[in-house]
Amino acid sequence: MNFHVMTLFPEMIDPVLNTSIIGRAVKSGLINIDTVNIRDYAFNKHSKVDDYTYGGGAGMLMQAEPVYLCYRSVVDGIRPDAGHAGKDGSTRIRCIYLTPQGRVFDQETAGELSKEEDLILLCGHYEGIDERVLEEIVTDNISIGDYVLTGGEIPAMVLIDAVSRLVPGVLNNDLSPEYESFYDGLLEYPQYSRPEIWHDRPVPAVLLSGHHENIEKWRREQAIIRTMERRPDLWDKYKGKS
Repeated sequence: MNFHVMTLFPEMIDPVLNTSIIGRAVKSGLINIDTVNIRDYAFNKHSKVDDYTYGGGAGMLMQAEPVYLCYRSVVDGIRPDAGHAGKDGSTRIRCIYLTPQGRVFDQETAGELSKEEDLILLCGHYEGIDERVLEEIVTDNISIGDYVLTGGEIPAMVLIDAVSRLVPGVLNNDLSPEYESFYDGLLEYPQYSRPEIWHDRPVPAVLLSGHHENIEKWRREQAIIRTMERRPDLWDKYKGKS
């Protein structure tokens, strides 16, 4: 799977995503992360990509043309026959704009995106990006939560990490996503390791029993209890599906 990150700050992304599980997946060729500097497509000698907003207001806005030229370069590098995106955002390659105005990213969305061969991620800065280029190239607006960050790089890294884990082979144990929080709409059950007793707190006896059916039953019960207590919104959603 290939991630193409359009950003003003590629140096923020490269060091972080070349470590740990994601870094190993990159080295093994399971995923590829290509950061593209939007400043390289500026049309002035100072590589300036922002300007004042029409109508006034605080802050600067990223201009449409550098973003568009960067996007065209990425698309042409992926599949030259992809053609230009229409004004309705139609394109065979999904282009995701990381914005607090988008739909909130969740595990279901991560699973959906993990089936794509290529994803283009657009990171904004300043007061955002000229609306006209967003209308032309963006297929998905995605937010990682109802708060505002200084740019789209951290949300892009969150998305890449969550999606990459669902790509076959990235995790050592291909079954492990099935037992994590949100996989089936519930939070994950509590887990324990050695020693058997720590600070006078013992491991639940059922986990030491060797009775796999009872262990799975206990884990399911604990996942339900934890979801009800910590995320009643998820519990209501889960009950609605069941």
